[in-house]
Amino acid sequence: MKVFEQWESEIRGYCRVYPTVFKSASNARQVDESGKSYIDFFAGAGVLNFGHNNPLMKKALIDFIEADGVAHSLDTYTTAKRDFIEAFANSVLKPRNMNYKMQFMGPTGTNAVETALKLARKVTGRRTIIAFNHGFHGMTLGSLACTANQYFRNAAGVPLEYVRHEPFGCEKPCIGCQLGCGLESLEQLRAQFSDSSSGLEPPAAFLVEPIQAEGGVNVASREWLHAVQKLAHDLGALLIFDDIQAGCGRTGQYFSFDGMDLEPDIITLAKGIGGFGTPLAMNLVKPEHDQLWQPGEHTGTFRGQGFSFIAGKVALSYFDNDALMNDVTLKGAKMQQHLEDLAERFGQGRFQVRGKGMLQGLDIADGALAKNIVNLCFERGLLLSACGTGGKVIKMIPPLTIPEADLLEGLTIFSGVLADALEAL
Repeated sequence: MKVFEQWESEIRGYCRVYPTVFKSASNARQVDESGKSYIDFFAGAGVLNFGHNNPLMKKALIDFIEADGVAHSLDTYTTAKRDFIEAFANSVLKPRNMNYKMQFMGPTGTNAVETALKLARKVTGRRTIIAFNHGFHGMTLGSLACTANQYFRNAAGVPLEYVRHEPFGCEKPCIGCQLGCGLESLEQLRAQFSDSSSGLEPPAAFLVEPIQAEGGVNVASREWLHAVQKLAHDLGALLIFDDIQAGCGRTGQYFSFDGMDLEPDIITLAKGIGGFGTPLAMNLVKPEHDQLWQPGEHTGTFRGQGFSFIAGKVALSYFDNDALMNDVTLKGAKMQQHLEDLAERFGQGRFQVRGKGMLQGLDIADGALAKNIVNLCFERGLLLSACGTGGKVIKMIPPLTIPEADLLEGLTIFSGVLADALEAL
């Protein structure tokens, strides 16, 4: 690791959580240079929904490369892009009667959010964005302004303006939360916008994660999301759903808000849609908003990712039937029950389990303890991460394709580490 320490920037982060050199990976396992195998409950921060080196995607990519497929295309037309667009429409949009334009803008989630903010301001002629406490939307200045985490915001170096943060409407209010989450705070916000002397300008958009993954695995209630949608539309603002980490099948449905009868104006997607771990970001935009773009008005060098279109098309085939999503629902229920049992056994009312599908979090109310647990899990061959305020929530996001045996072994490792860490206090 001396090469990394000598030459790579001090900004590196995850390598400090996992201090080893990984050499190979397959599905839900990573192997380091010493031959030690790790069960992956992190999955590239939600990128690797279909596992490391998915064999179907690997074959498709090899065939594409050997056929001299177009790897980089800006926004020119290619066979790979056409096939991806048709597959996404057929597998995701048409079954839900969703009418959206697909906009490709750059390789990662923050690009998707920046683009959505720009379009919302263009559509409405307004500046302010309503975002929510604990939200995470990216690291570039526009999306960072919408991100709530102070540690990330402090690195900006300039004022992060034109964003107002409001309480998030949790389905299950966090233990000890003092933010007045829920419908009451939203009604107070509505009253302020209705008061011509409140000093508030009408917003361009409401930006919300239906499930805040990085923010602590906070799941929004259906009722609250509908209230946000109604308030946005009553104010003439756009509703933007950031489904970058919680989407693409993570919750047992393609979108984390599936089945809730919601119609966001823009949906931001990234992470899992590239399938193989290759970068891709895409916004779904209602046509009446998309038509306001002028050709080339927003660009990105890496918005024509041939490898991602090829692998992403294979990923979409998993949604042509219910097999994988049914499996995700079953595995997610096992994860949740396992964590609930641990919370009841060890938590003494202090722990809380939150999540949906195979995105689960255990809030242990102690960031230092959570960090120690993550470190001990790494030593015992399990990769996971901490999130939320002070890093007090242990987040589990294994590949959706994880074998049952690896899932159960990972949960068993976690149980042992939690027990040992608590006993050592």
